[in-house]
Amino acid sequence: MNNSVLSVLVHNQAEKYGDKIALRYRNYETSTWIPVSWNQLSETTRKAANAFVKIGLKEEENLGIFAQNMPEWFYVDFGAFANRAVPIPFYATSSGAQAQYIINDANIRFLFVGEQYQYDTAFGIFGFCHSLQQLIIFDRKVVKDPRDMSSIYFDEFLAMGADLSEDAVVAERSSRSSDDDLANILYTSGTTGEPKGVMLHHSNYREIMRIHKIRLTSMSDKDVSMNFLPLTHVFEKAWCYFCLYMGTEICINQKPMDIQMTIKEIRPTLMCSVPRFWEKVYAGVKDRIDETKGIKKAMMLDALRVGKIHNLDYLRVGKTPPASIRLKYKFYEKTVYALLKKTIGIENGNFFPTAGAAVPDDICVFVHSVGINMMVGYGLTESTATVACFPYTGFEIGSVGEVMPDIQVKIGDQNEILLKGKTITKGYYNKPIETAAVFTEDGWFKTGDAGYLKGNTLYLTERIKDLFKTSNGKYISPQSLETKLAIDRYIDQIAIIADERKFVSALIVPVYGHVITYAKEHGIEYKDMDDLLKNPKVIELFKSRIGTLQQQFANYEQIKRFTLLSEPFSMERGELTNTLKIKRAAVAKNYKEAIDKMYEE
Repeated sequence: MNNSVLSVLVHNQAEKYGDKIALRYRNYETSTWIPVSWNQLSETTRKAANAFVKIGLKEEENLGIFAQNMPEWFYVDFGAFANRAVPIPFYATSSGAQAQYIINDANIRFLFVGEQYQYDTAFGIFGFCHSLQQLIIFDRKVVKDPRDMSSIYFDEFLAMGADLSEDAVVAERSSRSSDDDLANILYTSGTTGEPKGVMLHHSNYREIMRIHKIRLTSMSDKDVSMNFLPLTHVFEKAWCYFCLYMGTEICINQKPMDIQMTIKEIRPTLMCSVPRFWEKVYAGVKDRIDETKGIKKAMMLDALRVGKIHNLDYLRVGKTPPASIRLKYKFYEKTVYALLKKTIGIENGNFFPTAGAAVPDDICVFVHSVGINMMVGYGLTESTATVACFPYTGFEIGSVGEVMPDIQVKIGDQNEILLKGKTITKGYYNKPIETAAVFTEDGWFKTGDAGYLKGNTLYLTERIKDLFKTSNGKYISPQSLETKLAIDRYIDQIAIIADERKFVSALIVPVYGHVITYAKEHGIEYKDMDDLLKNPKVIELFKSRIGTLQQQFANYEQIKRFTLLSEPFSMERGELTNTLKIKRAAVAKNYKEAIDKMYEE
């Protein structure tokens, strides 16, 4: 019987790569990046695996990790895999109620926590978690509660396994590991209802590695990947496992807000991101062009025009651009494009996987025009991430790419995308009814997404569960409108309202800084943000911009009224999931008065 790929991965790679760097993490006191070699990763993982035996972790037992991105994630994950145990990730921003639900549902005894927030949250719910026995704290700077008599720090945990006296037990457990073992339970943050624990087995990860190696032929052990998205998210988790499988160095961005700084320090060749990252880059460039005048502005606009012709009209479809375009492109490559990439920190870029939400066509065209290989993709937690992604050439703007090798896709009722293959989950933990509901009688997984296939290229149209039906009987796809409007430089967040209503309306969180600048430039006086957002000139500004952006939609799909909000949607008020998706029921409840007002005659 073969070992599960993840139970022995870091040790096999250490034999191959030795002192080559596997991970880096930032020391915030010295502003330096600390390297971790493959040998060090293997050695620390062995200590963690031994320590797990010492504290009494059983085979096939669930344990939790409640932390921001840190190198300790990898030691715990792979130490657990060596013992045939199941690490369950929590979002670093999870509330006490969310953490409590997962701990009790998964019967977790040992919970690893990152910094003070995670420790305080976990300790605060300790008495409400019937199975929880011990917290193990990653950050030594965490101050323990005076009543806490059971928690230990991670260095104390590792010290328990330092003598490697349980190596034989670990080796024996690893030898029994197989692809049939459960690897992770990933709890979806859920825009409706309670979270569901998606079960991912080692067979799912083995397959995702195999098919990505077939598709991503330019990736190698010479690449450097920036770990930016939370390791709780299947996109980043599966990607990091794949990076380790490929021998690719991973640099861990611990604090999400620091990415603009850390990306310039590392200058990675690879980085997973969500469309919002590229939307901000696009907005920044547009602002720069708007502020520029004369020859410089003309040159920037021409660079975008030439880049589109060179990269999208020709290279994308395997054609050679005309000589005049090639010459111009080479000039801009060394000037405009080079400066942009260096400013972001991606001048060494190989490719940049992007998923998690729809990518607006304008963003996709812009990014590829300036020579950045953004690899748009589509996947779910239940499919161990990637179902489809852009190939290197021949990709279609507006699609989510070509279906991955050996994943079966077909279109079912309501144009729903159905999946089959070795990457698809076996179901939801402790939820047989919900599991049965997401599979057809002949075993196809129902994604809840509508779309269509053109050959092997997959297109998404809407999220079936999120379709709104107006009181006039018309169906509205809120995501389509939200995706289109989110590219506007004045709009930060937007929630479409339409279900059982006479017409479409919207709640809009503006980019406050841009609105303040607009007020200064137009001599608008105001007392506070709420007062400013009610100013007729500001409302007219948004009305005009929304009108321009929604022209492609049918009249019944267009926003007729909107309300500008003086504070953003938040996780604390239950309006956003941990992955920053809008919880529509919570928004409808919290803003009921503002919504009702938009529908007054």
